[in-house]
Amino acid sequence: MIDARGLACPLPVLKVQQEVKKNAPNTLEVLVDNNAAVQNVTRFANNAGYKVSVKELEDEEFSLTLTK
Repeated sequence: MIDARGLACPLPVLKVQQEVKKNAPNTLEVLVDNNAAVQNVTRFANNAGYKVSVKELEDEEFSLTLTK
């Protein structure tokens, strides 16, 4: 799991990119707290071959699940 809450773009995408390069996980959960991060992480994940499901949590927080 990557907790990217409180990080401004492009840091959430860079964290996800590093994890994908390093470990190539089949499933990865990412926590973010702004819509720009949701959109940017989703765009990167789709380009990397992942499907993304987004679940809105409380207080403008989102849980993204990336699945190969």
